[in-house]
Amino acid sequence: MPSHLLIPLAASQTPGCEQALSHLKLPQLDRLLARLTLSHTDTGQEADFAPPHERALARALGLPEPATPWAAAAQHTAGEGWAYLTPCHWQVGADHVTLLHPAQLQLTEADSRTLVDLLAPWLAQDGITLSYEQSTRWLARGDLFKDLESASLDRVIDRDVRAWMPRGPRATEVQRLHSEVQMLLYTHAFSEARAAAGQLAVNAFWVHGAGQLATLPAPRDAPEMPGALFDAALQQDWSAWARAWQQLDSGPVAELLRQALAGEPVTLTLCGEASALSFTSQQRGLGAKIHSLFGRQRFADLRKQL
Repeated sequence: MPSHLLIPLAASQTPGCEQALSHLKLPQLDRLLARLTLSHTDTGQEADFAPPHERALARALGLPEPATPWAAAAQHTAGEGWAYLTPCHWQVGADHVTLLHPAQLQLTEADSRTLVDLLAPWLAQDGITLSYEQSTRWLARGDLFKDLESASLDRVIDRDVRAWMPRGPRATEVQRLHSEVQMLLYTHAFSEARAAAGQLAVNAFWVHGAGQLATLPAPRDAPEMPGALFDAALQQDWSAWARAWQQLDSGPVAELLRQALAGEPVTLTLCGEASALSFTSQQRGLGAKIHSLFGRQRFADLRKQL
């Protein structure tokens, strides 16, 4: 199978990222790009519910996009509504409601399971089955999620949630559940214990990866998708982001270049906050090789398209 390297947040238009990029040297990436041909352009907007790296991953796996039912795909089931629920803290300001990074909750497995046990019977009244998957991600099943379009958690972290609320014929029911969860947890002993310990309150949840699969896709190999760039970008730590790029350049990118030089089929997908570009290795004639020598594509020239 061809090797596929999919890189989220390869570039951003934020000033901090632009400054980091102005000093960044990625020689292996430029050498690789000089040997590859642009094969797919995914032009989007930063307001899209699904970020370009999720859309690219869905295409690679043969899943529907942009509204990809990630939870249903993970369960390998068709015809049922599934979603992920992430416990979170909404920070309410005068003119915004910001979803803080779930890691800031420092939820232990025991605490997260306690929350699931608390909320599961209550959600069951709305036909939702809730189960624990990991401390900051639970699995939910119910008809409510079948036709629900939900924004990726990646999109909403440290942003105002009001622009990213779910859409669909039953979206108002999700909003009702949000309000009821807030009231349920506000005075609960679980919340009082966290407050006494100086911990952030769990005062909301985020629905993502919602939907249903019409049919099960044929199994495909997933691309390699390193997350170091994305993690650093979420923290707005552009120095760490630049270091992560250098490590990628000398590691996975250099390995993909080695494979391309050996004549193996490879794919590289570079994603920004709005769009993505995919490049593949192809058999090239003499004319194409000469053209590549004089018209080489470099990352510095491509990043504005992301």
